[in-house]
Amino acid sequence: MSYDVAIKSGILIFPLVLLILFIPYLISQYHKYGSVYWYRALILFSFLLYLIIAYFLVIMPLPTIEEVLSLKTPQIRLEPFAFVIDFIKESGFDINDFSTYFKSFTTSSFYVPVFNIILFIPLGIYLHYYFTFSLKKTILLSFLLSLFFELTQLTGLYFIYPRSYRLFDIDDLILNTFGGFVGYYLGNYFIKFLPTKEKINAKSLQLAQKVSFVRRIIAFLIDIFIILFLTNLISKNNYLLFSLLYFGLLPLILKSQTLGMRFVHLKIVSIKKDSINWYQYILRFSLLLLEFLGPTICISFLLKRFYNYLGTTYLFIGICLLIFIILFYALIILKLLLHKYLFYEIISNTKVVNTKYEI
Repeated sequence: MSYDVAIKSGILIFPLVLLILFIPYLISQYHKYGSVYWYRALILFSFLLYLIIAYFLVIMPLPTIEEVLSLKTPQIRLEPFAFVIDFIKESGFDINDFSTYFKSFTTSSFYVPVFNIILFIPLGIYLHYYFTFSLKKTILLSFLLSLFFELTQLTGLYFIYPRSYRLFDIDDLILNTFGGFVGYYLGNYFIKFLPTKEKINAKSLQLAQKVSFVRRIIAFLIDIFIILFLTNLISKNNYLLFSLLYFGLLPLILKSQTLGMRFVHLKIVSIKKDSINWYQYILRFSLLLLEFLGPTICISFLLKRFYNYLGTTYLFIGICLLIFIILFYALIILKLLLHKYLFYEIISNTKVVNTKYEI
C-alpha cells in the first residue's frame, strides 16, 4: 500500500485548516495564558498536522462510487489477533529458517500491522508529553480515536459511499491502542530533553507581562464585533454613537475594561498613575479613531473632492498620498511593536496593561 498520496494530501490541506483555526487559536491563547508562545504553538499545530495526516491515511485512497458498488469483500472482521494467523499463512515465515525472515518482513501481512502500531505512537507521545495524560487516559483516548477511524471506514466515509470500502478490523483497534501505549512510554524521553508543560506555562506568564500589538488588536476586534452585532440588533446606522457609549461608559462599569479587553486580560490605566476620569475613556477612543482612520478619511475626501481639478497630476498626487498612508501606518505599527505610546494614549494619558498575572 502506498501512503505518499495521503501524506501529501494532509500536508496540502494543513495550511487551509491552519488559516481557519489561527484567529480562534490566538483568541483562546490570549484568554487562557495572556500570551502566545511560539513553542506551544509549534507543539499544538504539529499535533494538528499529525491528526490530519493520520486521518487521510485512514480514508485514502478514495475509490469511485462504482468501484465501491462492485466490492464483494467482507466489511467487518471481529476475530482478535487474526493478523498473526495472516502473517504465518501469507508471509512464508519459518522461525527455524533464517532465510525466510527478510522476505516475510517485506510482505503486507507484516508491515500493515506494524504501520497500525507506528501510526498511533505519536499520539501517545503528544498525550503524555504535552497534555500530561496518565497511561489509562492515553490508552482510552488511543482506543477512542482508533474506533472513530474504524467507524469512518465502516460507514463508508459517513455514508457518502453506499458501503464500506475498508475493512472494520478489531485487530486495528488492538494495534492502534498498543501504538498509543508505546508512545506513552516513549514520551518519557521527550520529557527529559524538551521543556515541560510547566516551563512552557512559566514562559507564557513571562510573555504575558508585555502587552503585544496582536493582543491589543484582538481585543479591539472583539469589541468592534460586539458593537456591530448589538448595533445591528438594536438600532442600525448609529455605529458612532453606540461606539462612543461602549468605549466611554463600559470601562466605568467593568473597572477600566471593555469586553474585548476583559477577554484577553487587559485594562486601561493612567500613564502617570493617576486616577482615570470618565472623559478620558471617550477621549482615548475618539483620538484612537482620529489617529488610525483620520489620515485615510481626509485623503480619500480630498482626492474625491478635487478629482476634476487635479487633471494629469491626479495620479502622481494619489500615489504620493498612498505612500504617505503606508509609511504612516508602518510607523504606528513600529511604535506598537516597540511598546511606545501613541498620540491618542499620550493626549488621553492612558495606556493598556496586562491583568492576567498581576503582581
